[in-house]
Amino acid sequence: MEEILKKFEEVEIPKVNKVAVAYSGGLDSCLCIELLKRVYKAEEIVPIMVDVGQGKEEIDLAFEKAKILDIEPIFIDAMEEFVDEWLPMAIMANSDYMGYPVSTSMTRQLIAKLVALKGKEMGCDALMEGSSGKGNDQYRMHNVFKLFAPELEVLVPVRDFDLTRKEEEKLCDHWGVCVTETVSGGDDKTIWCRSIASGAIDLDQELPHDIWMWSNPLENTPDEPTIVDITFEKGVPVALNGKKDGLVELLTELNNAGGKHGIGKIDMFEEGIMNLKSREIYEAPAAKIILKVHQDLEQMCLTKEEILFKKIVDQKWGYLVYHGAWFHPLKDSLDSYIVKSQEYINGTYKLKLFKGNIEIMKRESSTSLFAPEIRSIKVGGFNQRISKDASKVMGLMYEVLAKRPR
Repeated sequence: MEEILKKFEEVEIPKVNKVAVAYSGGLDSCLCIELLKRVYKAEEIVPIMVDVGQGKEEIDLAFEKAKILDIEPIFIDAMEEFVDEWLPMAIMANSDYMGYPVSTSMTRQLIAKLVALKGKEMGCDALMEGSSGKGNDQYRMHNVFKLFAPELEVLVPVRDFDLTRKEEEKLCDHWGVCVTETVSGGDDKTIWCRSIASGAIDLDQELPHDIWMWSNPLENTPDEPTIVDITFEKGVPVALNGKKDGLVELLTELNNAGGKHGIGKIDMFEEGIMNLKSREIYEAPAAKIILKVHQDLEQMCLTKEEILFKKIVDQKWGYLVYHGAWFHPLKDSLDSYIVKSQEYINGTYKLKLFKGNIEIMKRESSTSLFAPEIRSIKVGGFNQRISKDASKVMGLMYEVLAKRPR
């Protein structure tokens, strides 16, 4: 313990008076509160807890821990903003970064914005958050802090004191800080995607069945499929099985239905902002289902040129959001193109969820560009002889190429 405490002596401690803290009730944010009291000697602490869909159980637990820490968090409900503004963009942009359906990268930036604005409003001179120096969130939070409250100092104690996870746990135990995490590395939940033990999973580490919140092991999935209908309007899902109950309810039902059939587990290598690989585990049944359908619907309703160009835009969109650039001017410009591209992305899909698979059974769209009456080889459609001259024109370049010495 002496070696850990000595780390605080090796760093110049900034003088801060009133500090706004991004508080979640997790190990890092609880330790942040204790460090502000014991190490930074802050005169006033302003814990700010933001609801982005982590669930009532986690929020209630965070408030219980706050009592033990002798703090009163300011609670900000950001669910409506996340669901109405952030998630539709993620769906329309086919949000993906190397196989990860962009989620935590969004919520961190939404939280950072709200913490910065509230901290500035309350006259704080510093902002604090619990990222490590090995992960991505330090960049995401810092970018947004500096955009919305550039004059406030940013404190990231886990990084700045070079603390390992084990050292954090020992400090919490030494100072009597309540720790209830069952997954080392944390558990970041939203209704869109759940990040599990980020940065803490070893290469060949076996994952226990109870680590999953929604997804069943395949051997425990039902022997009968679940059939669902999803309706999209302008690129966003608006109804499940004909019911327009809202996006939260739709995602909740799809997480349960997809998870029951073993859909949504993601085990992947991820190349983070620091260009270093980590093994990352995600759980996202609803996101997997919705993104599969949305991409298929785009293939049916957009032209070839739009499809190919939008893939480039989507990739850049995912890259920017992952790298902490939700509020970057380029990302804003990409949003405009993406929203415009969704004008004709309308339709209803019937899906079969079964044994880890998502099977499309039926596609319906009033704005489809699929024209079997012209394209199908089973019908006349048009006089095929007219393609002969077109082929000759298309082949002229190859006739020229043939004349070049080889």
